[in-house]
Amino acid sequence: MDFDLTEEQTLLKATLAQYLAQRAGFAERTAASRSEPGYRTTMWQDLAQTLGLLGATLPESAGGLGGGAVEQMIIMEELGRALLLEPVPETVFHGAWLLERCGAHDLLAGVVDGSVRLAVALGEPEMRHDYADIATRAAPAGSGWALTGSKAVVMAAPWATHLIVAARTSGQPGDADGLSLFSLDANSDGLTLHPYPTIDGRRAADVLLDGAIATLIGAEGGALALIEEMRDRAIAGQAAEAAGLLATLVKDTVEYTKQRQQFGQAISGFQVLQHRMVDMHMQVEMVRSAAVLATLKLDGDPVERALAASAAKVTLANACRFVGQNAVQLHGGMGMTDELAIGHYFKRATVLESEFGSADWHLARHAALAVKRAA
Repeated sequence: MDFDLTEEQTLLKATLAQYLAQRAGFAERTAASRSEPGYRTTMWQDLAQTLGLLGATLPESAGGLGGGAVEQMIIMEELGRALLLEPVPETVFHGAWLLERCGAHDLLAGVVDGSVRLAVALGEPEMRHDYADIATRAAPAGSGWALTGSKAVVMAAPWATHLIVAARTSGQPGDADGLSLFSLDANSDGLTLHPYPTIDGRRAADVLLDGAIATLIGAEGGALALIEEMRDRAIAGQAAEAAGLLATLVKDTVEYTKQRQQFGQAISGFQVLQHRMVDMHMQVEMVRSAAVLATLKLDGDPVERALAASAAKVTLANACRFVGQNAVQLHGGMGMTDELAIGHYFKRATVLESEFGSADWHLARHAALAVKRAA
């Protein structure tokens, strides 16, 4: 199998890496995170209009570049390396992907030019990781649907111009059938956001839906498989992000150990610490390999796709914990201060551990899928 990037993909990677190295500095990120709106609007417009990044994986009919899963992997690895705040995955790889698959193309042009930002509202206070347990209800209301229920920890919701919401048009929580997807304006009546900062410097919100009128996208009652596929794609993107993020943690840690003196010499000369940093590097390579496998399986058999995604999630969760904790420890007490980037990378790694399902849940899912495949 050929793992080499095409000329266009290599150019995408190099261009994005150069831009982020010049414009996405740590100090600017910290300042933007602590101010309003919580992300850099000028950078968002640059990503859309200067780089054309927001349309990289969207169809040419919507003004995009027609890329696919490999382009997502390339972009997410560079975003992880730069610890980017802006809601690229939520808008492009989660929300816009769902809109495209549902045939709801009216917002895609806005995604490409940066005027539309999306958040996908799936999780609820009374559920864990099984999307069949979604209980939010949708009932016909004139030409639209009235949504009633609540959503928890909707990432990037405070920045979104539109939400994509999963709700039940029939059945009960736990049923595989009856889930549908809806889009609605973030300023709709009956929609209330309770925003808050997350530990990694981004923003999320709990969402209350009290009769908010939304538009059905896709087929009524058959959204569960699509939502689960979106999660697998999101995990493949997370694995790529983790590869970039953890590579930066390792690089910065190695550089720091060359400067820190103990017993009259740099601690990088201590063999036990050299072994530890090699173990950290090996974890990064495992995550990168898992990201490649998950990416290459995205457009294939659903069971194989899900197996690769769950394997990638377990791999990245373990690596984020190991690399993150060791990077902080090797930096000493400075590792968790706000002044150093290392602590901020560690906090993002901690979020990646649990978003879209814990390692334990994905281990159980992988085991069940392996039995299904064998049968």
